[in-house]
Amino acid sequence: MIDWMRLTPLDTTGTSFGCADDHPGFADPDYVRRRNHIAALAEGHRVGEPSPEVHYTEAEHATWRAVYGALLVAQDRWACPEVLRARESAPIPADGVPQHETISDRLQALTGFRFTLAGGIVPNKRFLGAMADGYFHAVQYVRHPSMPLYTPEPDVLHDVFGHGIHLSDPFFADLYRTVGRAAARVESADALDLISRVYWFTLEYGTVLTRRGPRAYGAALLSSSGELGRFARAELLPFDLAELARLPYQVAGYQPVLFTVDSLAHLADLLHGFLDDFDETTRDRHRLPALSERGFMSRPDPA
Repeated sequence: MIDWMRLTPLDTTGTSFGCADDHPGFADPDYVRRRNHIAALAEGHRVGEPSPEVHYTEAEHATWRAVYGALLVAQDRWACPEVLRARESAPIPADGVPQHETISDRLQALTGFRFTLAGGIVPNKRFLGAMADGYFHAVQYVRHPSMPLYTPEPDVLHDVFGHGIHLSDPFFADLYRTVGRAAARVESADALDLISRVYWFTLEYGTVLTRRGPRAYGAALLSSSGELGRFARAELLPFDLAELARLPYQVAGYQPVLFTVDSLAHLADLLHGFLDDFDETTRDRHRLPALSERGFMSRPDPA
């Protein structure tokens, strides 16, 4: 049995990073104070309001530059062609951490999306539902500098390199809005959890079959050079709603099981087919397990 809370990620050389809950991003008190200071800027933030400017340190800019170089190489090798084309338009600077508003202005010109500020993981209703109106919740803090290839929680690199690429492209932006419209129509924890799981195993951790083998399109994969280097060694299953709903997953740590689609056109058909008429009866209509019967989900707590 997999111990989901004690997964040990590896970087692309096979070096162990240790357990997710021992990551220095949680254990370094100076880093945690800095992370929490930046996260606190999101307190009381209303969706759509401008994000405050963050004065990043030279060390944080250096972490950005190190990850930037590693991610370009890893994405060139393991990302699907559609993602690489989207990256050409994405507002990803090479020299340092960008401000939210700079990224948002570029995204809005391309697809109508903007970043809206988050201090960490956001409740499903707010996070998913905001996508219907073209807002994606994003954080501003930078991962720990000692392990730039892996972070156990989303950071600004994840949001810009993963979701920023997606939201630069009309095809992916449409799928985000499709998720958002479904979430906006429902209120129950059961329905929102089901949408969240579909989102997690597609737009965060989705893979697609290509002529060159499986390739990544999910934002969490695109923003982790370590995970890009080993995702093809995960257990890759054909996309299946019932199996997806039953599978446990955790936000911290590499995912041992991923779902794959035949093409991105196949992905769009699946998501639109499931979400376009999604309501509180969808679970029963598709004979999917109730919330109490689904695999557990765990999240990191840096506090």
